[in-house]
Amino acid sequence: MSLARWIWGVALVCASVCGWGKPLVVGSEQPLQALAPHLRILVDTQRSLTFPEVVGPQFSGQWQSIDGDGNNFGFSDAAYWVAVTLRNPTASPLGLIFRQDYPLIDHLDFWQPAGNGDWSHTATGDRRKFDSRPVNLRDFVFPVTVPANTTQTFYFRYQTAGSMNIGLSISSETTFLPQLAKEQLLLGIYYGGFLVLVVYNLFLFLAVRDRAYAFYMGYAICYGLYFGVHNGVSYQYLWPGNPWLANQSLVALLGLTLIFGIQFVRTVCAGPRLAPRTDVLARVLLYALFPLTAISPFVSYGPMILTLAILTLVLSILFMVMGVVSLLRGSVPARYFLVGWAALLVSVVVYMLKTFGLLPHNSITHNAFQVGALVEMVLLSLALGARVGEIQRHGYTDQLTTLFNRRYFDEQLPKEFAFTVRNGTSLALLIIDLDHFKMINDRLGHVRGDAALAAVGQLIRKQVRKPVVACRYGGEEFAILLPRTNREQAVEVAERLRQSVAGLNLKDISLTVSIGVAASEQDNYASAIQLFEAADGALYRAKHAGRNRVELAPLNPENGATQPAFVAATS
Repeated sequence: MSLARWIWGVALVCASVCGWGKPLVVGSEQPLQALAPHLRILVDTQRSLTFPEVVGPQFSGQWQSIDGDGNNFGFSDAAYWVAVTLRNPTASPLGLIFRQDYPLIDHLDFWQPAGNGDWSHTATGDRRKFDSRPVNLRDFVFPVTVPANTTQTFYFRYQTAGSMNIGLSISSETTFLPQLAKEQLLLGIYYGGFLVLVVYNLFLFLAVRDRAYAFYMGYAICYGLYFGVHNGVSYQYLWPGNPWLANQSLVALLGLTLIFGIQFVRTVCAGPRLAPRTDVLARVLLYALFPLTAISPFVSYGPMILTLAILTLVLSILFMVMGVVSLLRGSVPARYFLVGWAALLVSVVVYMLKTFGLLPHNSITHNAFQVGALVEMVLLSLALGARVGEIQRHGYTDQLTTLFNRRYFDEQLPKEFAFTVRNGTSLALLIIDLDHFKMINDRLGHVRGDAALAAVGQLIRKQVRKPVVACRYGGEEFAILLPRTNREQAVEVAERLRQSVAGLNLKDISLTVSIGVAASEQDNYASAIQLFEAADGALYRAKHAGRNRVELAPLNPENGATQPAFVAATS
């Protein structure tokens, strides 16, 4: 019986080799080499063929070579039988390593000659427990030994519900180990980068309590875990005994990544305010993703990953549109977001084309998505920093006039005064009050009154330039700090502003202003408070002298310039 089996095995080997193309010649220091040009493929559309059948003479004429690097077949229900022939012309046995570099293969079977006419069979795949693999690694690795002066054929059978990527390579053991060490280092750096970004933004979130940081962290964590599943790292280290979780976690994590991504983009690009139409579509897709993500672990893997892949592509384009609209409407964070998202969008398109079989499976197409995602994460973190600056600016900005507010003035006045004292320069302060403003509100209403304030604010913005600090001090009062400006120059600025306000054309509203001017020169004021009181006193005198005028505080506060703190009255 054993003799008959041995003869049958020899016949199978001879039949397969005779119907074969030119074998790949391997050497003792075999470098890493992709096997796509040397593979033969037999497509089993019914998934019913057995190993003795495919190596038998009845199928010898149905094996097909792969054109170029076309080793990616997209989503397919068929089983793919793969054969490769190796020739060892040396006088010593060669220890070699087969490697399948795409770990998301449900069932992967491997046959190699056993030396006694039989075949050694290894059944593995990510639908089987992790310890079914010959080597405890995230990719599928099959050590083989090719005897001296021998030609041998090896067989693989692929079957998966996801994208069919046949990424086989061959190398010697001495070549494989340094390559593996380098890849492990790069993976550590890659996931370490994700971890650093998450921890960094966690501290920022605790400091500023902005929900955009929470969405970013959720997005980064889910994205990092998704790539852990995609690379086989999660299956190796987190749940090696749970093939169901190894497969279904991929679709659930992708859904969660998209959910957090939508919320992050809507927040950082101010979608509801700056891009409302695009934001509506984003919310519709968000609501659709909630049930899809919830049911994803419990439905068929293939249709679900295909659906989420299409949604990923649609959302990537949608987010780009939202970023462009937000940028055109003045969003500073949108600048960083657009650069980051453009990098990701290119990588997403490359990966999707590979997933659907339109691009070959290789190191570039396989890793483009991951590299693009890390670049995007870094740039999105910069977008968050810009958002904090924008939030801070909003905290210092009067929304009606778009000038700085009282809080900002109270912080800047002592700083500018200290700079003046330290450097021996001058600092002028203008305090402006709209004349009879209460009558405008009483007669025409607060809406018209707000329009008048906004018009004055816009005029001031046009009249002054940095380093001048213009603020709405409160109500109908404005304050302007003019660094390195003496008394005479400050009076000129004040008079120009007075005339410009009087010349405003607001239909049924006539506006005039009273302005008090004070300047810190030659150490004439001991503190910022004294400078403010001097300008406020000058404003008091301007209003009591008939309004619509500029009043200058005396150079020496001891000559009566210092007045009690006073809020200008409106009559």
